[in-house]
Amino acid sequence: MKSKSLLWATGIIGLLVVAGVTCVVAGTRAPNHFAGVVNDYTAVAGGTGPWEVRGPWTLDVNEKTGKADFSAAVTMELTDFALSGANIGTSGRTQHTHHLTVVGGTVTSITNGFEVTGPVTITKDGGAAPMSIQGSSLVIDVTGGSLVEFSNVALTFEDGAAGHFGTTPLHGVVRKAVFDREAGR
Repeated sequence: MKSKSLLWATGIIGLLVVAGVTCVVAGTRAPNHFAGVVNDYTAVAGGTGPWEVRGPWTLDVNEKTGKADFSAAVTMELTDFALSGANIGTSGRTQHTHHLTVVGGTVTSITNGFEVTGPVTITKDGGAAPMSIQGSSLVIDVTGGSLVEFSNVALTFEDGAAGHFGTTPLHGVVRKAVFDREAGR
């Protein structure tokens, strides 16, 4: 009788261990460090554009606070479409750079990914950006599909910055999505 009880108890303990491991594997957490490249064109606005927008970005999600920090360094220049015989030279492209930073953005789940929203700090050519785009917000969507869970990024500017960057999302790619331990932290 004791051997049947011992066998039954051993079986239950083994089942609990297997169930616990299954829950840990099924409940895997999402990566919290992301990096990639923005590579898109703005729409024509106010007779200017489209602008080519290119540059690297990073996004770190703090799992404890549910907040995220984002940064990007992008270049903008007028596309060939925007040039004419009068401004075909390099200076006609009006190249410039922007550093974009969101600190402590709010993270929310969306279909096939997550979204980060927060006030964005914007520089222009390493200096202060025009007052018209300061005090703006940025919405960052990180999404994917069934084969690559986090593959796409879209940046949508709100408020005054939408007048410079446009109201349609600027798209890019996620090149890296890793956990703390994989990021060397």
